Amino acid sequence: MPVQVQVSDNPDEQRYEVFVDGVLGGFAQYRLRPGRIVFTHTEVDDAYEGHGVGGTLIRTALDDARARGLRVTPLCPFVRAYIEDHPDYQDLVEPGK
Repeated sequence: MPVQVQVSDNPDEQRYEVFVDGVLGGFAQYRLRPGRIVFTHTEVDDAYEGHGVGGTLIRTALDDARARGLRVTPLCPFVRAYIEDHPDYQDLVEPGK
């Protein structure tokens, strides 16, 4: 049976959350600034590491930032590494950020 992965923005907690078969599997914490989203921390439950859950979480969050017209400041090392590995998201980050 395929695993169901769903990502949603939880603005009250200032984080994107990823659910695996309905169970919270991780999150990407952020702070909103005018015209910008600052990613500060990402966590993925050990049970889901290495299964693409973190990548799905960050890809969805970055797609949402793009759709909302937000620039991205990747303070979180996981988000920074994801952007470095996926050039199609590098335009969201100002050079030197």
